[in-house]
Amino acid sequence: MIRHIVLFTWTEEATDEQKAAVTAELRKLPGLIPQIRSYTVGADAGINQGNHEYAVVADFDSVDDYLVYRDHPDHQTVIAERIRPILGARAAVQLSV
Repeated sequence: MIRHIVLFTWTEEATDEQKAAVTAELRKLPGLIPQIRSYTVGADAGINQGNHEYAVVADFDSVDDYLVYRDHPDHQTVIAERIRPILGARAAVQLSV
């Protein structure tokens, strides 16, 4: 199984409405991309200072399934229209679990 983890920090100008739109659009993806095995998205819980502000954790049965997700037009639309306009920083990793 492949686990994909992405962490975001938003720009200072990002509004609550824009952040909520990211969550709403990302949560639609499991219904649109059947290769997604598990999908968790959300804001940092605020326990530790210095963390990124938002996380996506997605599981896939194979690398090929992850690549379908990565390149899927609906996923790319969310990135282009919702995430990039408010993105300050991003970190990502894919690991075998």
